[in-house]
Amino acid sequence: MASLADRVRGNGRIAAGLLLNLLVSICIVFLNKWIYVHYGFPNMSLTLVHFVVTWLGLYVCQKLDIFAPKSLPPSKLLLLALSFCGFVVFTNLSLQNNTIGTYQLAKAMTTPVIIVIQTLCYKKTFSTKIRLTLIPITLGVILNSYYDVKFNFLGTVFAALGVLVTSLYQVWVGAKQHELQVNSMQLLYYQAPMSSAMLLIAVPFFEPVFAEGGIFGPWSVSALLMVLLSGVIAFMVNLSIYWIIGNTSPVTYNMFGHFKFCITLFGGYVLFKDPLSINQGLGMLCTLFGILAYTHFKLSEQEGSKNRLPLKRKFLGGKWTR
Repeated sequence: MASLADRVRGNGRIAAGLLLNLLVSICIVFLNKWIYVHYGFPNMSLTLVHFVVTWLGLYVCQKLDIFAPKSLPPSKLLLLALSFCGFVVFTNLSLQNNTIGTYQLAKAMTTPVIIVIQTLCYKKTFSTKIRLTLIPITLGVILNSYYDVKFNFLGTVFAALGVLVTSLYQVWVGAKQHELQVNSMQLLYYQAPMSSAMLLIAVPFFEPVFAEGGIFGPWSVSALLMVLLSGVIAFMVNLSIYWIIGNTSPVTYNMFGHFKFCITLFGGYVLFKDPLSINQGLGMLCTLFGILAYTHFKLSEQEGSKNRLPLKRKFLGGKWTR
């Protein structure tokens, strides 16, 4: 019975982590879009604020003994820190240059790319059913992009780069946590300042710093408060991503993430009056069908695997127990 109670508690923690990620991920999309549309805050500078607030948040957590830092070699985190920069910068650029619908739907392509990376580079195998669900997901994304009335080439390039870098980042997060034997907070505690330093060097080459429209330029109090709030929510997003991937898998995180796209699409249509054609709607439904099919097959496979595993027996109190 103890093992059953442990499984229930474990599933409860995962459910809580997924719910937190759902709420903060939806919130950060709308908040960042609001900042871009109404204040014009520069993208890379906003990303830098996110990284710095994330590191400060983890520093406070460490001081409160929520986790114990673990010494890690910087060389082991260099590619992860670089991919973290690309992941956030390119997804924010995609959000800035696309409608929320196109931005969110493009992210659905992360799952097929992750599966390709894990198949080619990590020799992980996926069943035929799982691979077939990628067809409606990909087809839906293509339909939406083709019929998007606000389609622009630059936005598509940023979306494609965002998908590629995000996929690499999410695969590496899970791999690094297992390779270095660290939890999500320990890994992010060292990786966030490295990413901040990289962006701090890059920002002056791409955006103004002290002039109007720069990170240290003249901004209203409301703009600064919104940027700070965005940083706090970004900290919660980053932490929940690391925790979920470390306790489940990159593919599981992505499939859960796709359910957020329905709420995000509706919010984009209502809050930002994003246009939505019938063909785009069909593309979204096609993608959602693929997501639901994947989830159904994945859960069925996991349940089948558990049923095939023999129960472990232990000799306790003079008798065998399961």
